[in-house]
Amino acid sequence: QVRLVESGGGSAQPGGSLRLSCVVSGHLSNSDCLGWFRQAPGKQREAVATFDDEDTPYYASAVKGRFTISKDNARNTLYLHLNNLKTEDTGMYYCVADPCSTLRFVWVGSTPRTWGQGTQVTVAS
Repeated sequence: QVRLVESGGGSAQPGGSLRLSCVVSGHLSNSDCLGWFRQAPGKQREAVATFDDEDTPYYASAVKGRFTISKDNARNTLYLHLNNLKTEDTGMYYCVADPCSTLRFVWVGSTPRTWGQGTQVTVAS
């Protein structure tokens, strides 16, 4: 069973930066992929960034050019680098895992199988 534990959330001013981390433990199959979701207050969860099975990153249009997904396989850790933050980036950020064959469909509304507990990001001046 895969366990995902996020950290690194906090408060930042508009234009600021944060780095989120997600430590992955348990058995993550070679056919599984990782990504990040977020949920803003009063809104549905949405995909933010994912990797595919060739480690190609994909981003939501709202964060492209500002956020970067990366991972350190030696540390079993997934990262999300948040730069040039905007107030609309406020929300709970979740690390997710799913078979690569299905994670790609999160961009058309599918829901990943495994979620972390989330880490809060608040952007305010």
